[in-house]
Amino acid sequence: MQTATVLGNATSTIKHASLDNLKLLVCQPWLNDGISPDGPPLLVVDLLGAGHGETVMITSDGATLRERFQIQNSPIRWSVLGLIDDQR
Repeated sequence: MQTATVLGNATSTIKHASLDNLKLLVCQPWLNDGISPDGPPLLVVDLLGAGHGETVMITSDGATLRERFQIQNSPIRWSVLGLIDDQR
């Protein structure tokens, strides 16, 4: 699990059948300091309705993804696990 900021939505005209009707986000993961980016932005599947600028918890746990999406074989690698309230 990792915290990330939603940079925006991703739109795809052609995508894997397991991604039909799923919202795709571009998210920037952060190191524990909350300031330093942890690698490049990621494509994340969202079931919770996260929006631009929100802080989210993302996961790449395969068992969790298979359970949440009821899909055994899919290109999904990251998913929004939760929305994080303002940390100030």
